[in-house]
Amino acid sequence: MPMATASVAPNPVASFSHTGAAARWHARGAEEIARELASDVHQGLTAADAAARLVRDGQNIITTKKGRAWWVRLLLQFNAPLVYILIGAAGVTLFLGEYVDSGVIFGSVLVSAIIGYVQESKAVKAIDALSRSLRIQSTVLRDGQRRRVDAADLVVGDVVYIEPGDKVPADLRLAAVTDLHVDESMLTGESKTVSKKPEALAESAELADRKNMAYAGSMVTRGTGEGVVVAAGDATEVGRINQMIVHADDIATPLTRKIAAFSRVLLWVILAVALVTFIVGIVRGNPWAEMFKAAVALAVGAIPEGLPAVVTIMLAVGVSRMARRKAIIRNLPAVEALGSTTVICSDKTGTLTQNQMTVRAAWVQPTRASAAGTEYEFTGAGYDPAGMVRVSGAAKGAEGERIAVDEHPALREMLICGALCNDAELLKTHGAAETGKGTAGQWEIRGDPTEAALLVSAQKVGAGAAGALTQESLAKQFPRVDAIPFESDQRYMATLHTLSSAARGDEQHNERVIYIKGSVERVLGMCNRAMDVGGRIVTLDKAAVQAAAADLAGRGLRVLAFARCGVQDAVDDLTPRMVEQARDGATGVVFLGVQGMLDPPRAEAIEAIARCQRAGITVKMITGDNAITAATIAGMIGIDGARGGQDEETPHVLTGAEMAAIADDALPAQAEATAVFARMTPEQKLRLVKALQSRGHIVAMTGDGVNDAPALRQADIGVAMGITGTEVAKDAADMVLADDNFASIEAAVEEGRSVFSNLTKFIMWELPCNGGEALVIVAAILLGSPLPILPVQALYINLVTSVLLGIPLVFEAKEPRVMSRPPRDPKKPLLTFELIMRTGLVSLLLGAGAIGLFHWELARGMSEATARSAAVSFIVVGQLFCLFPTRALLRPAWAVPLFSNMWLWAGIAATLATQYAFAHAPIFNRLFHSAPLDASAWGRVLLASAGVLVVVEGEKAIRRALGRARAA
Repeated sequence: MPMATASVAPNPVASFSHTGAAARWHARGAEEIARELASDVHQGLTAADAAARLVRDGQNIITTKKGRAWWVRLLLQFNAPLVYILIGAAGVTLFLGEYVDSGVIFGSVLVSAIIGYVQESKAVKAIDALSRSLRIQSTVLRDGQRRRVDAADLVVGDVVYIEPGDKVPADLRLAAVTDLHVDESMLTGESKTVSKKPEALAESAELADRKNMAYAGSMVTRGTGEGVVVAAGDATEVGRINQMIVHADDIATPLTRKIAAFSRVLLWVILAVALVTFIVGIVRGNPWAEMFKAAVALAVGAIPEGLPAVVTIMLAVGVSRMARRKAIIRNLPAVEALGSTTVICSDKTGTLTQNQMTVRAAWVQPTRASAAGTEYEFTGAGYDPAGMVRVSGAAKGAEGERIAVDEHPALREMLICGALCNDAELLKTHGAAETGKGTAGQWEIRGDPTEAALLVSAQKVGAGAAGALTQESLAKQFPRVDAIPFESDQRYMATLHTLSSAARGDEQHNERVIYIKGSVERVLGMCNRAMDVGGRIVTLDKAAVQAAAADLAGRGLRVLAFARCGVQDAVDDLTPRMVEQARDGATGVVFLGVQGMLDPPRAEAIEAIARCQRAGITVKMITGDNAITAATIAGMIGIDGARGGQDEETPHVLTGAEMAAIADDALPAQAEATAVFARMTPEQKLRLVKALQSRGHIVAMTGDGVNDAPALRQADIGVAMGITGTEVAKDAADMVLADDNFASIEAAVEEGRSVFSNLTKFIMWELPCNGGEALVIVAAILLGSPLPILPVQALYINLVTSVLLGIPLVFEAKEPRVMSRPPRDPKKPLLTFELIMRTGLVSLLLGAGAIGLFHWELARGMSEATARSAAVSFIVVGQLFCLFPTRALLRPAWAVPLFSNMWLWAGIAATLATQYAFAHAPIFNRLFHSAPLDASAWGRVLLASAGVLVVVEGEKAIRRALGRARAA
């Protein structure tokens, strides 16, 4: 966030709001506004008046939602239907005096809650560390004197000065500017800086077009300005968006919805079966107290006590894996939500692109009017000048790609013009290579990204006879004397330079030179001659220039034109009138050519998008740029549908203005059919997310600016940028990207899918055990026989298997081709019909086997304790054998490498040791009413358990065969 934040009640910014006059600050003069606000643009407020307003209106602070207290976050870990069942069962067993049973259940619930609380606390701390920022200082006019004050102490009516590098501290109505350019991308999404001017504008001007306003949180990239504070704190545009976030509803993730639905169904099934069992036992004449205990035992045996803990651990492991892949998760369910994603709405600048303007092409006039001009291609990307320049379309060979700059004089002059008519700086930071550690430094810029791109393009041609075209060397050859800064109304910038003796060459009669850059239309209007590709001065072919510029613009490039003129007199001042006179003079202004640039896509984002689309995930691009640039970038990065398809009547780019004209009931279909969205406002981004959700989509939304925050909060999974993201965006998101890279989103989606896959495997493995235990108890009551499994033994089974065998499933490796499958249908239940049928089959096998072995041992004359030991051992070892087919739900068990998960083998070894102790260790015999088994009993347990594996693999083989038959 641009200003300090506080978790307090909203400030009473009562005097001025966004309604009425406040919405029209841009339509009135600055001095008129200052008078209305009882201020003065020349004197500012008095210190006493400012202090009084600060008391009345409060600090210039954006208020945020107060975070939950630690104890609230801890209690919320218990807020789940399945946990309610477990707590109820623990309470009942405690009331009945079954202290061991009760302690085991309570312990399971408490461990799960603690794990969730600790993980959430770690995420909160990570985000706080990532988003921490210093409070900014501002220069303000008080009592006619400039002072430095804390931005939080600014009030409406203050006169504030801004300069390069400053964050605008409040909403300002600009009163005076000097070549002021502001980066407003965090608010508008527009990647280009905005040139500011103080004149009043039409009332209908949209926020992105209000050139006389500077909004809180935007960054000054060039020039200076002063303005009157017209809104502070919550009354700013940033504050207004923040209120949209505060009032947004929290969206449940697919996992939380499915677990809740599954838990509710399980709750009623367990209660119904327990009640029927209790009634049947009473009807058969059994004592009600004994039947009540049996019903409780059935309920406790049927409940998967380990599920909450394993879900939490599984999500925590996913969080850890995602952190290694540059994705910081703020809440655990967001891990799985990524795996359910059907649509990703991605911001363009910095996420899909490098956020570094790069010259891609240049054009100079041909020698003859009938010939085509020469177009040059610039390789490389970003601010690293390591690329090269080559003639576009020429044959490329190992030796012949790079051009010799001295053989292309018009190109050389144009690049010199771009580098000199320039206020940016290109810097190389000191990397580890320069300190002996082996890594090169990084290239950074100061100033406008567009101008920085021109510095880089000049360096890519290398050194010629007159030396390298670096900013430093050119400044020595052509020292700057004066400049006319770029203004939006004049649409050009010009600089006046002295010609050194080394630079004069054949221009001995000139002492000065003017370099000009600007819009194609403006620069063409100044020129009557041009330098052709061979360096000769010829008649300007305006039609050829306009055609070339239109072609470059049609590719989504931002096009700038360049010109120069010689000055014979040693003048020291450059004025617009002087440029006009040069145009009409004997020599005139010579047109040099045009350069086209854009913010190039990230190479890794292109592959990540392709993988997402192969996985059935729709990727949509949202940007504040114009429609042509948006469509070009979308086409370059391979977004499906970015070029419209066969039906050319269907627009492939939907602008904010066009969306505003679409009715709410028609928007969902249009949103689903459109791939690229341009010039979107915060409200429209929010509306877009809601429209997609209304079609049943699980929406992931990325963004970095304040304007993205409402949509981030509304989305099923909000993804904020960690490097360029504002504090508001990070606070609204579920996940923060440490590297601002779309490829990290794709990696997180892959991890999310793996989490859900492993969770499904755990549930498919855990439920049959609980179902088998329940069947054993129900069958015993219906048959009037002794219970083959006691309540405390059921708890032992659940605890041992969940901890020693279930948790290792968390660490199963990602299945192959996990990103080649379509997204799961959000409407599908947690368990499909096929998985339910397998759960029933395995439950029957475990239940029947346990009952059979129990009665076998009784028939041999063994005690009930020994018979129960055999039944319990069979269920535990049977669960162990079930691990192998569960690791591959549909594929053969041997399709998964046997030793790919060593945690599983450690769990198997621990389980076998524990089960042996259960039957033979005296302390286990006393606690769990067990007894030793002889070798023949152990043999029957192992043989029956292996039979479960054979039957399940047979069922899978039959299902695969039926699937192939249907496909044929």
